[in-house]
Formats: sequence, structure tokens, C-alpha cells
Amino acid sequence: MHRKTRFNPRPLAVALTLVSGVASAGVLARDPYLQKVGPDTALVAFRLAANCSPEVRYGVGAVSEVARSEASGRVHAVVLTGLKPATEYSYEVSACGLKTPVKRFTTAPEPGTRRVHFAAVGDFGTGGSDQKLVAADMLARKPELFVALGDNAYPDGTEADFQDHLFAPMAALLAEVPLFASPGNHEYVTDQGQPYLDNLYMPTNNPAGSERYFSFDWGHVHFVSLDSNCAIGLSSAERCSLADQKAWLQTDLAGTTQPWKVVFFHHPPWSSGEHGSQLTMRRQFGPLFEKYGVDLVLTGHDHNYERSKLMQGDGVASSGGIPYLVVGGGGAALRAFSVGQPSWSQVRDNKAHGFLDVEVVEGVLTAKLITTDEKVLDSFTLRKDLPPVEQPPPADALSVTVEGERGVAPHRALFRAATSSDVPVTWDFGDGGSAEGMTAEHTYAKAGQYTVTATAAFGAVTRTATSVVTVSAASGGETGGGTDAGPPSTGTPDDRPSPPTTGTPSTDDEGGSGGGCAAGPTAALLPAAGLLVAGLLRRRRASQRP
Repeated sequence: MHRKTRFNPRPLAVALTLVSGVASAGVLARDPYLQKVGPDTALVAFRLAANCSPEVRYGVGAVSEVARSEASGRVHAVVLTGLKPATEYSYEVSACGLKTPVKRFTTAPEPGTRRVHFAAVGDFGTGGSDQKLVAADMLARKPELFVALGDNAYPDGTEADFQDHLFAPMAALLAEVPLFASPGNHEYVTDQGQPYLDNLYMPTNNPAGSERYFSFDWGHVHFVSLDSNCAIGLSSAERCSLADQKAWLQTDLAGTTQPWKVVFFHHPPWSSGEHGSQLTMRRQFGPLFEKYGVDLVLTGHDHNYERSKLMQGDGVASSGGIPYLVVGGGGAALRAFSVGQPSWSQVRDNKAHGFLDVEVVEGVLTAKLITTDEKVLDSFTLRKDLPPVEQPPPADALSVTVEGERGVAPHRALFRAATSSDVPVTWDFGDGGSAEGMTAEHTYAKAGQYTVTATAAFGAVTRTATSVVTVSAASGGETGGGTDAGPPSTGTPDDRPSPPTTGTPSTDDEGGSGGGCAAGPTAALLPAAGLLVAGLLRRRRASQRP
């Protein structure tokens, strides 16, 4: 008799996580990782082991479409456009005559969709076993997105730290779950977080065009990532300032139409852990959170878990209020609390590593702290009344045309939106610039690849459409293309290779041209397995000979 048992994906996820650091070693120096995934777009970033011309093959089910990188070096970020919302895509990277194993990801749902599942944790970037267990648990639960709360790459946030303590140990997770991050104080140790900016591709929807702080919608949740290091004075004024970040946040929160608002950053306004409460963050940003109805604030920094009661100002709220969480058990060594449990602290723990698993369905947010031994350490629910769902506009209710998709900096492009009814349209030009109206024009001052997003508001429901503008440097100037061997520059963010756009289907041989990567350990798994079988057969024949 066969006994029926429930399938537990965790052992498989753990195994995938433990081997993922070398899974594509012969093809890539860094496995693909997902960035800036939206309803109709995704960015696939990776590093090659040698110079050649890579491409991303992707599709629903079969990988039948091709997007070729336009960069010529080893650092690549390929933008896929024209995707369908809430749809699972398969993809692989083909380079230097080899290809990676097929991975899968799901695009974001249409804005306003009332079902969202995300995971959040901070203080994980050690490269250790606890980090790998947390990552494996997250992958097993298949969240739609991963919100990182800072200290993503210990100890100093260098190029090597990002490779060894973020991308290698979490490769399996990052290849299938898009990462949206905030910088921690350990990222600021090296050049005020410049390697963080060089290695990650975050949204750029603030006037400075900076990736240090940003916002995005996923379904009916509006997410905001802040740079608390900047806010408490760890950055130079020309890179980031408290005043600019506050002014942007006020405009951003006032403008969102999504009913749920989640803000995340590194330094906690409320904490009884080793570092304690960061009062600048509380007093500078808390009033804005309260004014604009932020529902949940997620932070790290202290290596423990703690959830406050519903807070307002400098105390417990008499009505309303916001829960502030420290989710700092992502992998770094856990630490003792600095004081006894305060009256404002609802739950706290420094004995278990784990992550926050959050589901937002209609007007109910349910969050659970899942530990690495698969226990629920804490759970809570937030509720709000939502208006009835409006009849959504058709999927093709918004389309975009561009005059001047390519040019030389400074390059002027003209954008036109077509909508199924007379509705307001806003533009994000991908370099920090924005505009409103059915038509808009924008001048790109620097070379690069820019993802342009148009958003049309059909009442409380929005539709987005994206396009890509490619700007080359003037003759003799610097370009935003790929680099040669080695890591990207640690100068300004513009030195990082800009994301190449989706290409047209290729008729060349698989893998393109170039230097030819030397096969690494796992890239040669299939040939090695064949040699092993052949060797066993030879031994067997030899033993049968007289």
C-alpha cells in the first residue's frame, strides 16, 4: 500500500539554494537576478565569465522569444517589454555558446488588483547558513516580490561583498523572485553605498533620478523604499539629503491612489534592540506616515524581531496608529535586547532567524514571521474597508508611441499616449524626469537605456504601458554600454552599464559571438555525468573479460 504524504517543497528549495551559486558557473560569473518587474516589463541582470554577446530567451511556457543585450562587456541588464500582467514566464540566458537552466518568474498584476503576496527581511547578507535557510524558506513559499530591509551585503558593501554575500547565496531566490531593496548602514561603509547602486537596478521616480529612494505599485499596495542612511546624515548633500527625500515622500504619498501603503527602510523608529529607536526617522517621517495613512512600516538594523503596538507620535495611539516592525533576523548573528521589553512593544524575539510573509487580499493584510524551523513566531492582521471594485478598463486601454527611440545625447524624444477614453496620463521618463498629458517631450542629457512608463488613471484603476529609449554618447564621449572585464566603476551611478532593451528575434547561432566562456563545475554536469557512466561501463566490461 502506498502512503500518501503532503509534498514539502522546502528540502528542494534548500538544495537549490545551496547549489545555486555555481549552477551557471560555466556561463555566468553571476547568475541572473530579477529587477524592476512590473505588469508588462522585467529586467534580467547578470554577469558573464568572458566577453561575448548574450541574449535572454523567454516566453510563456517555451522560451520562444529573444531579447539580445546591446552591451559588449561582462555586465548586462536586459529589459523585457510587452509582457502580460500576472503571467508566469520562463527564461534562460544564452551566452558564449552555453546557456543557463530555465528559470521562471511572474509579472506584477495590474495596478489595483486586490491580491498581493510579498516577503520582507533585513540584515541577511553574510553568506552564511542561516541566510541560505531563510532564502530557501522564502523561495518555497513563492512570494511575488522580496522586500530587502538593508544590510544586504556585509561587512562593507563592497563589490566582492555583494557577489559573495548577496548574489551567490541567494541566487536561486533572486532568479525567480524580484528584489526591491533599501540600503543599510553596512552598504554605506564603501563610498556611501556606491557599490549598492552599481549592482542593483531600482526604480528612479524621484526628481533626482536616484535609486536610493523610490516607490512602486504592486496590485493594490503602494510600496515606498526610503534611504534612512541619507536621512540621518550619512551621505553627502550632493548625493542625497533629508529635505529632498522628505519633500519627495510627501508628494508621493499624497499622489498614490492605492488603498494600502507599506514603507520600508533600514533604521527603526521604534526598537528595543541593541541600537534602539532612531528618533530622526520617527520625528521627521512619522508625521508624514500618519498624515497620509501609511499602514505598515518595515525596518531592520537590530538583529532580532520586534513588532510595536499601533503607534502615533511618540507613544501608543489612542485610536488608529501604525505598527512598526524590526525584521532583522535574515542571517546575521542575533543579538541581545538592550533593555527590558517596553510597554509599546507588542512582540519581540532574538532566538530565531526568519522572514515576514505578508498577504494582502482585498481589505485584509495578514503577516506571519516564519522561522527557519518552519514555525510561526508571530502573526497579526490589519483590516480596512475598501470601496467596491470598479469595472476595469480593457487590457489595451493604453498604448504608447515614441518618436525618437534612438539618438545621440543630448537627445529629445516625443511621446504620445492613446487611451480608450479621456483620462489623465502621467509619464516617468526613466531618468527622474516626469510629465503629464497625452503628449510629452523629454530631453535625455546622458547616454543610456531608459525605460519610459506611461500611466493612465481610469478612476481608481490604472493602466501602464512601457517603451525604451536608447541614447548614445556623442562622438568621443562616454557611453552607457557594458564594461570590459572586471566589476563596474565605483564612481557615479551613471558609470554603471545601462539596461539594454528588448531585441528582435535572432537568426544567428545560439549564444552569439565572443570570447567563449570556459566551462565551470556545474555547467559541465551533463558532460561529466556522461564520462562517469562511460567509465563505469568500461570497468564492468573489464571485469567480465577472462
